[in-house]
Amino acid sequence: MTADFDAPDDPIAAADPAADGQWLRGRGALVTGAGLTGPEGGVGHAIARVFARHGAAVAVLDRDPEAADRTVEAILKDGGQAFRVDADATRDEDCRRAVTVCAQRFGGRLDVLVNNVASGERSGLFEVGTDDWDRLMDVNLKSAWLMTRHAEPVMGEGSAIVNISSVGAHRPGPGMVYSVAKAGLENLTKGAASTLGPRGIRVNCVQIGAIWSSMAARNIPADARDARRRAIVLGTEGTPWDPAYAALFLAGDKARWISGHILTVEGGGMGRPPR
Repeated sequence: MTADFDAPDDPIAAADPAADGQWLRGRGALVTGAGLTGPEGGVGHAIARVFARHGAAVAVLDRDPEAADRTVEAILKDGGQAFRVDADATRDEDCRRAVTVCAQRFGGRLDVLVNNVASGERSGLFEVGTDDWDRLMDVNLKSAWLMTRHAEPVMGEGSAIVNISSVGAHRPGPGMVYSVAKAGLENLTKGAASTLGPRGIRVNCVQIGAIWSSMAARNIPADARDARRRAIVLGTEGTPWDPAYAALFLAGDKARWISGHILTVEGGGMGRPPR
């Protein structure tokens, strides 16, 4: 039996955005903390490269120009489009200037914002000093509020914001201040989704589990790595590319009806039964 409709008019096919495989073609994206700072790679670096491979022009924001240059060079080598933005995402004026620069480069608009900058330490909740408390809150929470505050006026219908959180937001342990800040980031995600939704701006969050990245390598002893991997339900170790592809999905039109969502990327979680 043959279909009684022409394939080009198939309403199901017509509703499938970006079916050509480049999910962000023609979009302008700003990724914070996207520099390459270590051999393991970081989530921001991976997101920037994945976005560029899917057709986005990517603004690589980092306070370390050399790290940002490494990401830009990798994207250009891949045949993508990218440029460096020097900024500290914890500073209001830097965020305002970064958004202005990006909007100018992208024709007066910003299509995608990824709030990725993060910093952690293993001090206990009441052991951390007041200066470090403020620093951790600024990097892990306030930076996303500042960037979103300046970006949303130049974002229109169909644009997307993706925040990068951690399973530590709900599983507190060492580095409790980081966990508190990430819990705040997830609440900010839901609040921003509600606030910006009527304008057609989607806001979601990727919650990352025990991946091995530059940040993990700086904070976790190398001899704990294998035990950490074996504790994951899937029995495998995540990399920065895993949350990067989750961010790609949430940033693009495939997720056009998803907002205010926390997408967990953690290999099934910790707690694999012993064998």
